[in-house]
Amino acid sequence: MQVRTRFAPSPTGFMHLGGLRTALYCYLFTKKHEDGKFILRIEDTDQERLVEGAVEVIYDTLRGCGIHWDEGPDVGGPVAPYVQSERKDSYLPYAKQLIDEGHAYYCFCTKEDLQQRREAAEAQGLTWKYDKHCLHLSKEDIQQKLDSGIPYVVRQNTPVTGDSDFDDLVYGHIMAPNETLDDMVLIKADGMPTYNFANVIDDHLMGITHVIRGMEYLSSTPKYNLLYKALGWDIPQYIHLPTVMRDSKHKLSKRDGDAYYSDFVKKGYLTEALINYLALVGWNPGDEREFFTMEELQQAFSVEGLSKSPAIFDINKLTWFNAEYIRKLDADKYLELAKPWFDSVLDGKGIDYTRLAQLMQGRTEVFNRIPEMVAFLGERPAFDTSLYENKKQKSSLETTPDALKLSISLLDSVSDWTEENIHKALMEGIAAAGLKNGTVLWPLRIALSGLLSTPGGAIEIAFLLGREESMRRLESALDQLA
Repeated sequence: MQVRTRFAPSPTGFMHLGGLRTALYCYLFTKKHEDGKFILRIEDTDQERLVEGAVEVIYDTLRGCGIHWDEGPDVGGPVAPYVQSERKDSYLPYAKQLIDEGHAYYCFCTKEDLQQRREAAEAQGLTWKYDKHCLHLSKEDIQQKLDSGIPYVVRQNTPVTGDSDFDDLVYGHIMAPNETLDDMVLIKADGMPTYNFANVIDDHLMGITHVIRGMEYLSSTPKYNLLYKALGWDIPQYIHLPTVMRDSKHKLSKRDGDAYYSDFVKKGYLTEALINYLALVGWNPGDEREFFTMEELQQAFSVEGLSKSPAIFDINKLTWFNAEYIRKLDADKYLELAKPWFDSVLDGKGIDYTRLAQLMQGRTEVFNRIPEMVAFLGERPAFDTSLYENKKQKSSLETTPDALKLSISLLDSVSDWTEENIHKALMEGIAAAGLKNGTVLWPLRIALSGLLSTPGGAIEIAFLLGREESMRRLESALDQLA
C-alpha cells in the first residue's frame, strides 16, 4: 500500500509552530516509506477568517524549511483540485446521502432557539442534546422549509447509545461514549462544508492512508469515524501529535511572540536550527543525537519515538541550538546575515565589518541581539567609573588615570593603525613601564567601550574604532576622571 499523507493548513495568517511541526512530522513519516506521497491541501472553508496572501506564506514557509509536497494546489496532481473552496460542489451530495440514510439531517434552528432549549433543559437538570430537535420534523415540513428558502445547516446524526472507538498509533485505543458526541455541523448556512466534514470527504477522495494532526482532534475523531462508516469507507490510520507548549501550563501565544515561525525568523533564528529543534519537540530519536540535517531526520524519524505528553518548546534550548548553528556557518555567510544587523546601529560609521564579524560569530546566539552588542562602536554609552575597578586585573580608580595616560601616549605613536601595530605598541610600552597587562588594558577597554563586556578586547576595539575615535574617547574618559 502506498503511503499517502496530507498537511491541510487554513490560510488565516502566519504559520504556527505547532502547524509547522505537524507538516514536518507528516513529511518525515511519508519520506520514510518508499514512493510515499506528501500532499498539501488548502482548507479555506472558513471564508470569514481568510487572510490575503496567507497561501503564499504557507508555500514560502514550507519550502524555506525544506518541506516539499508531491501534490498540491501549485504543482497539481491526480486528485486535484487541492483547495477546498474549489471542491465545494463535491460535499453536498455526500451530505444528502447521509441525510437519506438517516446519518445526518437538516437543522433549521437559530442560535436563539438553541440557547432557549439549552436553558430550559438545564433548568430541569436534563442532559441537553439540542441538535436532535429537527429530527422530529416530517418530510413535508422539511421540504416546505427548503422550498421557502429558510436558512438551514446539515448536522450529523450521532448515536445516543453505545460507544465509538478507534486505535491511534501514538495514544493507543481510544473510546468515547456516543452520548458525549454532539451532532456537529457538516454543511454551513452559506453552503460551505465545515472543516470537520470536508476533511473526511477529501481524505477519502484523495486516498489518504495516514492522518497526522494535533491531539486537539482526538475528541472529534470518533465523530469522523462515524461518517466514514456511514459512507462505507475505510478509516485511515491515525497519528495524533502532542501539543506544543511554552511551559507546563501555557501554550505558545501570538502576544508573547513565540507562536509563529515568522516570529523567530524576524528575531534572527536560523531556519535550519529551528527545524532541527522543532523535530525534537515531541519526538525522541532513541539515542543521544541532537543535530540532524533534513536527510538525517528522514532516516531517523519513527512513530515509536513520538511522545504522548505535551511537548515543551524551550526558547533557551532553541537559542542554544541556534548559537551552535551560527558557529558552524561559513564566515562569508555569517557576514551576509549579520550585515543588516550591523547596519542598524553602525551604518556610516566606517567600521570594518569583516573584522567585526570575526569577533562576533562565536558570540552570536540570535542575530537580533547583535545591535545591542555592537552599538557602542557607533556611540559610547554613558558609564559609571566604577567599571574601572577590577581586582583580578589589578585595576582601580586610583591606577586608572595613569593607565589611560600611558595608553594615550603609546597609541599616539602608532602611525599605521593595524591590530598588529596597536598590540606591539601597547605590550612593549606596558612591559617597559613595569606594569601588569590588565592594569592598563582593562581601563583602556572600559574607556573605549563604556561596557563591562564586549566582543573583543581593548586592542580589537581600538582597531575597529580607528585612531581618531579611539584617541577622542580616551581623552574624554580621562576628563571624566579629573
